[in-house]
Amino acid sequence: MHSMKTRYYLILLIGLMFSTSVTAQGVLSFEDVMKFDDIGSIELSANGNWVAYEVWPDRGDGKVEVKSTNGRTTYSISLGASPKITPNGDWIAAFRKVPLAEQLKERNDKPQQGLSLLSTNNGDLSEFDSVRSFSFSKDGNWLAVHHMQSKEVEDLKSKNSKLGTKLLLKNLSSGDVYDFPFVREVAFDSLSSYLAYSVLDTSDSMNGLYLFDLNSEETRLVDAAESGFYTNLTWDHDLQKLAFTKAAYDTSFVEGDASLHIWNARNNELITLLNADDGNEGFTLRSNNRLTFTNDGDRLFFGFMDAEMADLESKKEEDKENGEVDIYDIEDITDNRGLDIWHGDDPLIKTHEKNTWNSRKNHLYTAVYHLNKNEWMQLADHDMPDVSVSHNPKVVLGSNDQPYMRERTWDGTYRDYYMVDLNTGERTQFLEHFGGWVNLSPEGKFVAYYQDMHWYLMDTESLESQNITIEMDVPFYNEDHDYPSDVPGYGVAGWIENDAAVMIYDKYDIWRFETSTGNSRNITDGEGRETKRIFRVEEMNKDWGEAFGSNEELLLTSYHDLDKNFGFYTTSTNRSGVTRLLEEDKKFTFVKKAEEANTVLYKREAYDEFPNIWVANNWKFDRTSKLTHMHEDLKEKWNWGSAELIDWLSIDGKFIQGVVIKPDNYDANKRYPIMTYYYRFFTDRLHDFNEPKTNHRPVFAQYVSDEYVVFLPDIRFEVGRPGFAATKSLVPGIQKLVEMGIADEDKLGLHGHSWSGYQTAFMVTQTDIFDAAVSGAPVSNMTSAYSGIRWGSGMARQFQYEKTQSRIGKTLIEAPLMYIENSPVFYADKINTPMLIMHGDDDGAVPWEQSIEMYLAMRRYNKDVIFLQYHNEPHHPQKIENRLDYAIRMKEYFDYYLKGEGEPEWIVKGEAYNGN
Repeated sequence: MHSMKTRYYLILLIGLMFSTSVTAQGVLSFEDVMKFDDIGSIELSANGNWVAYEVWPDRGDGKVEVKSTNGRTTYSISLGASPKITPNGDWIAAFRKVPLAEQLKERNDKPQQGLSLLSTNNGDLSEFDSVRSFSFSKDGNWLAVHHMQSKEVEDLKSKNSKLGTKLLLKNLSSGDVYDFPFVREVAFDSLSSYLAYSVLDTSDSMNGLYLFDLNSEETRLVDAAESGFYTNLTWDHDLQKLAFTKAAYDTSFVEGDASLHIWNARNNELITLLNADDGNEGFTLRSNNRLTFTNDGDRLFFGFMDAEMADLESKKEEDKENGEVDIYDIEDITDNRGLDIWHGDDPLIKTHEKNTWNSRKNHLYTAVYHLNKNEWMQLADHDMPDVSVSHNPKVVLGSNDQPYMRERTWDGTYRDYYMVDLNTGERTQFLEHFGGWVNLSPEGKFVAYYQDMHWYLMDTESLESQNITIEMDVPFYNEDHDYPSDVPGYGVAGWIENDAAVMIYDKYDIWRFETSTGNSRNITDGEGRETKRIFRVEEMNKDWGEAFGSNEELLLTSYHDLDKNFGFYTTSTNRSGVTRLLEEDKKFTFVKKAEEANTVLYKREAYDEFPNIWVANNWKFDRTSKLTHMHEDLKEKWNWGSAELIDWLSIDGKFIQGVVIKPDNYDANKRYPIMTYYYRFFTDRLHDFNEPKTNHRPVFAQYVSDEYVVFLPDIRFEVGRPGFAATKSLVPGIQKLVEMGIADEDKLGLHGHSWSGYQTAFMVTQTDIFDAAVSGAPVSNMTSAYSGIRWGSGMARQFQYEKTQSRIGKTLIEAPLMYIENSPVFYADKINTPMLIMHGDDDGAVPWEQSIEMYLAMRRYNKDVIFLQYHNEPHHPQKIENRLDYAIRMKEYFDYYLKGEGEPEWIVKGEAYNGN
């Protein structure tokens, strides 16, 4: 903790920074950053007439704004969040959050969120308190509001954690309201005829599954059982069949095995598909499940749990008899030991084993029920634990990663892949030890997969594969890949109806490959590669895996790989060539298309243009208009600046680009302090609006408005020499800024976090060009980090060095010199640049001891170093008090060393521990 003197100094300093921002016109202050409004989640009504979107600041209270897409009507829902709109746009509901000041005041007895319901016809607003969740019926005529548990029930202190809560159902046309107590789960059917809900009450006597008829407004009982637990309520797509599981719990509220049922609305028939004891040996059906109807309604996928794992979940401890205690009973003494046994043959190391325990314990082994044949089949088992649900009637993909679990520690994830017959359950392996993705066609006739830098197409019936890119004169592998791992491809763009063709990306273009012949066509006609535009398909409202039409027009997004601007183009699945729809020196982001209308929402932004919402009359963008008008006065309020692109050659002669952000009052006769921020490729951010947020990243406009120039360079890496490659890429870019007359060569700052925190720490061991450096959460010693643990995932860090980001490509034993040569801690004596290190001591990605090593090495050689250790913080500080503190100190640090401003006591003298 701070001494009283230091604490007073910081409070005074922060107060001055906030107060002076009012008079120092044009400088973006920390208070400005916290108050800066941003657009959050966006919803568009199915008819395309209404938009609802969140507007919330970095810190403080926000709202939901509601606008008609013609721009004529606007409403506001104070404290609104996560809006939903009825298809006809008549009603909009949003959670009503608790004001921040109230949350801070009532820390011990936290207020609960509510719900606001807005009528777009007249602006009337209804309020509901203590709301857990809500949903509209698909036709928009009904609202279901699921409340949080009442205080009266909480005061009973029931040990039954499954108890339901009050459900309110409102008819939005008539205003009629129905209350249902102790509702556990709810589900509207797709035709808006029924609301299914399960009840679990304190007496266990009313437990059951009920249906509320939305037409007659009457309730009927589907099934009931004392101590029954009804869950996984799942309607099919349009046949009005409801699937669910039913279990029971004992007097200790421990749940038993479940049965599987379907209720049919057309004949009011309840059918038991599986009884609780119908599973295969070693497997059991439980409420922990996931039910999925296929699109045609003929099949229902569900899952079994491993019986031993399920028993662990429900096992009760046996009461020990009260008798004499033997203080020398070895078994009793060692029963309470604290021990983990790490065995060399363990499939996963112990930390990873613990981290994945819940997912492995609750793993579902997929099964299918054929409703038209009234028979079921378990598809997955211990030899093939994973099955991907597919809607075709023929086959599904199965996979097994169990033989390769140990390799995850140093290599990656591999699987054996199987083709599984849905009707017989027969499985046939077609890929072994495969580390890529496998894509099954919608009709189940073909599989596309990428291997050894080529794409293959396999017939699922004959299992014959052909390499469809072997004769191509363009690469389908990632052309910018600079990692030790296998070179990946760019992915599948989609399939053509009837499985006639598959569309595959290269870096720039989109190719169509006929499944019958393997023949190819470039549907973007090579325009991408020729002009350096990267085209990608925007799927709009298509479901995942849904096929494209044989001659369907496609909306494409575009990104220019050299100029860094974005746009929208169109092509067809059955011809070659593209047509430009919308393109500027801006960034465009597709947001949504209305489900039942042509209306489209998108965003347009630039470094100095906030990403407001725009509306188009169709996806061809024939008529467009700006819907929101937030922050149009950026340059009037602050010295926001503007961004431009520069390029240079690395020390090795590689072409490199970078973004330069200059103040609006930039003076070509003046040289500026530079704040460099980077990671890998950052020039795609040329037209990004850098939203002001209080976190570990510098707010660009805050520095620019205070007359810094911000520099965002690209980095080109080399396997085996990541630190040196970063230095060779970046330093010539800094020299270019000096040559251009932009940079003051005595005021050069460098900032990086995580991977670029490492690069920063390494770079200052190789060059004295920088005058101050900030390194957040860096790896400083690859030799010790190599066999460290990523505590967030439980994985060892070895894979990171051998295969991925750290880019060594060999083990520590194979190449110890590479690890040493790329570790800044071994060259701390060479550092002449003042460095500020930041690390949270609960970092789950980079062990915070890495920063201690760097600090101690620099301290040992009397280097200018300060280490900020934030308590109980992960890889990126989360608590506002720490995020703000770090942002302030980062700015003070650069101001002190690059501008000669201020003499912060924590920089000049540090802070002594005072016992707090």
